[in-house]
Amino acid sequence: MNKQFLVRHSMRGAVYLLVVLASSCATKKQAANQTLTLKTTTSPSGTVSTATVGPPKKDGIKKFSDLITDKIKADSGLFNTYKVEGKYYYEIPDSLINREMLVVTRYVKTPGGLKTFGQQYGGEQLNNQVWKWERHDKQIFIRVPSYSIRADSTTDMYQSVKNSNLDAVLAAFDIKAFNKDTTGVLIDVTDFYNGDVTAIGLSDDVKKAYKISGVDNTRSYIDTIKSFPINLETHTLKTYRSGESPTDNSNGAVSFELNTSMLLLPKMAMKARISDDRVGFFGQRQTDYGTGAQKAQVTAYIHRWKLEPKDPIAYAKGELVEPKKQIVYYIDPATPKKWIPYLIQGINDWNKAFEAAGFKNAIAGKEAPTPKQDPEFSTEDARYSVIRYFASDVENAYGPHVSDPRSGEILESHVGWYHNVMSLLRDWYLIQTAAVNPAARKARFTDEQMGELIRFVSSHEIGHTLGLPHNFGSSYAYPVDSLRSKSFTDKHGTAPSIMDYARFNYIAQPGDGVTHLYPQIGEYDLWAIKWGYSWFPGNKNPQQEKEILANWTNERAGNPLYYFGRQGTSIDPRLQNEDLGDNAMKASAYGIANLKRILPNLEKWTYQKGENFSDVSELYNEVIGQFYRYMGHVSTNIGGMNENFKTYDQKGAVYDFVSKARQRDAALFLNKQLFETPLWLINKSELSKFDNGLVLNRIKALQVAVLANILNPSRLARMYDNEAKNSNKAYTVSDLFADLRAGVFGNNKPDAYKRNLQRGYVENMKNMLNTDVSISFPGVTSTQLAAFGLTPINIALSDIRPMVRAELKKIDAGLPKGGDALTAAHFADLHLRIKEALNPMRPVINFTPLLMRGINTDEILKENIDGSYRNCWPRTIIE
Repeated sequence: MNKQFLVRHSMRGAVYLLVVLASSCATKKQAANQTLTLKTTTSPSGTVSTATVGPPKKDGIKKFSDLITDKIKADSGLFNTYKVEGKYYYEIPDSLINREMLVVTRYVKTPGGLKTFGQQYGGEQLNNQVWKWERHDKQIFIRVPSYSIRADSTTDMYQSVKNSNLDAVLAAFDIKAFNKDTTGVLIDVTDFYNGDVTAIGLSDDVKKAYKISGVDNTRSYIDTIKSFPINLETHTLKTYRSGESPTDNSNGAVSFELNTSMLLLPKMAMKARISDDRVGFFGQRQTDYGTGAQKAQVTAYIHRWKLEPKDPIAYAKGELVEPKKQIVYYIDPATPKKWIPYLIQGINDWNKAFEAAGFKNAIAGKEAPTPKQDPEFSTEDARYSVIRYFASDVENAYGPHVSDPRSGEILESHVGWYHNVMSLLRDWYLIQTAAVNPAARKARFTDEQMGELIRFVSSHEIGHTLGLPHNFGSSYAYPVDSLRSKSFTDKHGTAPSIMDYARFNYIAQPGDGVTHLYPQIGEYDLWAIKWGYSWFPGNKNPQQEKEILANWTNERAGNPLYYFGRQGTSIDPRLQNEDLGDNAMKASAYGIANLKRILPNLEKWTYQKGENFSDVSELYNEVIGQFYRYMGHVSTNIGGMNENFKTYDQKGAVYDFVSKARQRDAALFLNKQLFETPLWLINKSELSKFDNGLVLNRIKALQVAVLANILNPSRLARMYDNEAKNSNKAYTVSDLFADLRAGVFGNNKPDAYKRNLQRGYVENMKNMLNTDVSISFPGVTSTQLAAFGLTPINIALSDIRPMVRAELKKIDAGLPKGGDALTAAHFADLHLRIKEALNPMRPVINFTPLLMRGINTDEILKENIDGSYRNCWPRTIIE
């Protein structure tokens, strides 16, 4: 994975680096019984696994019939498997030696109370690797190939790459016997699947969380090993010795049911499609030494399902053709029956996008077969893609996928659906649309209402499993006032892509008549599927296809409907989550007008006889959170830059600054809507039902958090860069400080809210003046940091210090004298704070986290190894 994809922003402004570690050790019982070898390997995804492997036995190879008598029936399939007196054997045919196989391990059942991020519920993935079974003398090895570097076998570099890319050994097995016609070997896999092998067991973070010391073999067993034509399914129960059980510490252990699927990969990998930064797809990168380039060439391939037309001739004529193999998702049998039709519809909605790529009936959602209909069906089977339903209070859903590392072919997906995502949908739909939508003005939605919201989320998550990441730039394509048009929204929804975080229409005003209030699969989604899934006749190679696709992309360049804006950067104000329209100030003003209509009615709209006021409290916090989002959308314009990825054959800038006028509009908007105390948020009638003396703190937290965001050193660094490049055409730091001073200190009789804000402003400036920090991270270049909004700057050596010092002096000189006792005390305190800032009397603490304060404060994200987002539905948190 490219380094730049390892940087993620969080609410508190920390930078998360994706670190994947896993390990295991031999148990005491194992150590007592045999001499052991620990073999440690690293998977293509970076997961480290340690397998406990015994030395070759001295008793030699036996006859097949000595171990597997005629009375023992084989479970025939990929490998024939046998169970003999509690031992499990694989019969591996010579034809499958050195064939690549995808191995996916998932939870089947987990203990209650498990709270490890991303690994909690039955159906969730623990690990995936590619294995090759290799024979060497009297042993069989599991090799774990790496695909990070490559060279075509016909090139001069092929042997050199092989020498530098040795496949690691995960485990070794003695050959117990040859089969009857000597076309295969028999091995005992009992100890392997019963052992503590990270590749097919718990990850390191789970082990650390529950102080796990190893597997207790006396309380563990292999339940079943089932063989199918192209896969093997191994179901185990593992009990781990645990010092901190999530359920009951008196057991000294924690138990899990796990399933490991081993799926034979195609002998011939699917033809890869080369990625393009201008069209959003998850993908994979590898360094290719066989391209003929005069450097190590990094090549990126997209992740996509393999779709080929049943009738290539008809397809070539432009007719819609069914694929040879349809993409099918099954709904978990544990899903409440009333939601199944909506989940299926969310899947099937993607068929119109696949029609843009020339395919009909390309995708289908289906109910999982019952045991009577198909006794072999399992939701853990890697051959099947499933929407798994979790009985959980987590407010989330996510759409991962597992792909072939050789080509990017998506092989299966297990969408994670948490029951409590419905709570989040109810809150957002009410807070964002109730001003114009009477149907949302209630504590409990009808099944039909909730079903339609579930359908929307289902489509979004299925989009991820088709290879599509979030497109944060999509919603910018629609003018703000178009979202007040009934005819426009009926046709287009709220954004050209359902993969944006463009939730519900908060812009439409009472009287507009708008009734279609949520996103749908739109113009961009059709384009992305056409780009990623169109089939080209003539056996073209990836480079030839790339040239055709580049021409398609160039034809659409400049059209905002087809714009892809990546997630993870705070540079570009177009690329924001939860926003709508092409002007954040205008859109947010409409949104605030609606919040003012909604807030006074919360108690009335959520009335439930005999219930407490928890709903009022929850929705009041949602109002504050929504208002905070609007402030974040506006703030990003200050010091903002537009990012438009281009190739050499396109004219114009890739990066250009947001106009001076729009940056100033943003600052003045914040002065009016936030720094002039938003008294409308202080609804005494509503607050009296749940607020126990926190309203001052709520408003202070809101104002100071946004202020810290605006004064982020990275933002100021871009503003200085803009001034250096564009002089009087730039909105400068001096301009910003003057505008903020007018908004924060323009009142000679500040109330309690304004006093809090003024102290917060001075303290923020004091920290910038006296805290020696710089923005840098080991192994991450300045260019990579800047790409995510962490524009490097050393405050001590920059123009920030002189400007802050001058600004504090201006504030100090402008403070009035006199007034009532509290006001006079406040201004005297500000004088002392400023004096201390300019002449510090105590040692300054190097508070490094300062440099991250306020960075795109709207979400906490963690990206999976497989390139899918765990948290698609983050709530806003104000602390």
